[in-house]
Amino acid sequence: MNRLYHYPLSPFSRKVRLSLAEKKIEVELVEERFWEKDADFLRRNPAGKVPVLKMGDRVMADSTAICEYLEEVHPTPALMPKDAEARYEVRRLVAWFDDKFNEEVTTKLMGERVFRKVMGTGYPDSTNVKAGSKAVKYHLDYMTWLLDQRRWLAGNEMSLADFAAAAHLSCLDYVSDVDWNRSEIVKDWYAKIKSRPAFRSILADQISGFPQPAHYADLDF
Repeated sequence: MNRLYHYPLSPFSRKVRLSLAEKKIEVELVEERFWEKDADFLRRNPAGKVPVLKMGDRVMADSTAICEYLEEVHPTPALMPKDAEARYEVRRLVAWFDDKFNEEVTTKLMGERVFRKVMGTGYPDSTNVKAGSKAVKYHLDYMTWLLDQRRWLAGNEMSLADFAAAAHLSCLDYVSDVDWNRSEIVKDWYAKIKSRPAFRSILADQISGFPQPAHYADLDF
């Protein structure tokens, strides 16, 4: 059995979960409280980060490296386009969300509202929360600009870029930190993404101490 060591509200874990589910690769989910630095987990990934995917005798870390590995060994359905320029655009946007969006938004909102509580590191820093709330508007506007020109974020076919963005936004949506009324086009895009069968397990996530908002699993918002 394939096994994914993950944390439910880790966008990097969710990106890999979406890729696995889209490709219909069965996997056992093992929740990992990675901040506790468990010795067994550190042997799997000395960087101490989730996700970690075990497939047979192979143990793999880093969400993007995992997703690209899955794309090479399970190319159907494709999450990367065939031509070099289109693949570049997908990689650029995956990096945008996993680096820039994560730094400016996810760590500011999820980090303060959720991870401080579960890790026991104190109360939210209101300065970070305000900065994250401001930054997410900029990113939603950028997504609106992209989707005004394309059917999906990186082009006219759904790709890993859409899963990377949806992974971050779905985590924020779990704690009601996305103003879906800001952009109808982004809201429609997210409704298409979360209606896919690959999204079902993510919509079923239940995190102790953080009940789902009423709209979270509603496919029609």
